[in-house]
Amino acid sequence: MDVAPPLLQPGPLSAAPLHGELPEGIAGPMTNKECLALAAPRWPATANPVALRLSILVTVRNQEATIARAVSDILNVDYPCPVELIVVDDASTDGTYDLLARIGDNRVTVYRHLVRQGKSAALRTAGSLATGSHLLLLDVGPEYSADDIPRVLRPVLAGRCQVVYGARLSGYNTVYRSRRQVRAIRMLTLLANVLFDACVKDPYGGFKLIPRAIFGELTLRERGAGLDTEITALLLKRGIRPFEVPVSYHGGSAGAAAEVSRRQVAACVGILFRVRLRRRAAGPAHAHHAHDHAYDGAVICSDHPNLSEAC
Repeated sequence: MDVAPPLLQPGPLSAAPLHGELPEGIAGPMTNKECLALAAPRWPATANPVALRLSILVTVRNQEATIARAVSDILNVDYPCPVELIVVDDASTDGTYDLLARIGDNRVTVYRHLVRQGKSAALRTAGSLATGSHLLLLDVGPEYSADDIPRVLRPVLAGRCQVVYGARLSGYNTVYRSRRQVRAIRMLTLLANVLFDACVKDPYGGFKLIPRAIFGELTLRERGAGLDTEITALLLKRGIRPFEVPVSYHGGSAGAAAEVSRRQVAACVGILFRVRLRRRAAGPAHAHHAHDHAYDGAVICSDHPNLSEAC
């Protein structure tokens, strides 16, 4: 097993204080452009700034045709924070692991299950290897774009929230395989919102940004396709409402992949009800405690140019 390399420390932010007077040499009203140019480097310094440290978790099985491109796209993103990529191969029988083993980037950690254990076990393995303050659970493949990762990070960097979901919104850079797929997603989303008194638009997308402290407290039992449903149900039951950010999605043609089957829908419905009816060991105050927990890795505002147009 490869050992995760230490994450790089972020560079210092500008410590220039805020001033109540106009800078020397400027008299009279300024244009909007001049105001923005002056405001950009003048964020007040925090007492003990610690930037977000991102661990991207990817689980794969028999993805020889797409994994090299997917990893390359992730590594080539211009990140506003230190990042590591953890890939867990769940006993692939093709050349997936051989391709992963040849990656020479020190930001990448590759681990292999010799026996197939399922997506949930692979995700837990990846989480145990992570060293970042936040985990990004990412589905790799042609459906999602790694370029959307900075967009998902921005609300956390701005200090607005801790949990962020990338939401697939109809009419916003999305292509679905069929109307049946959309109906199944909407039905399950409606059921989750009713059961947990929530208002989430897309709890089943492939972008989930969760603090490592919260993820470590989730008891995941699902082994396969129901994992996303279980994660969302557990978060909603704890009183956590994800901040949703639009991301692009390209599901391909109707024949590109298997449709959402009735069996999968029924399994997800069962998961939602099981989590909803499960008794909480910590009592009624558990949800409030989880939401207000002081997690490691305090967030700070970022002036990184790659985030200027995000959200």
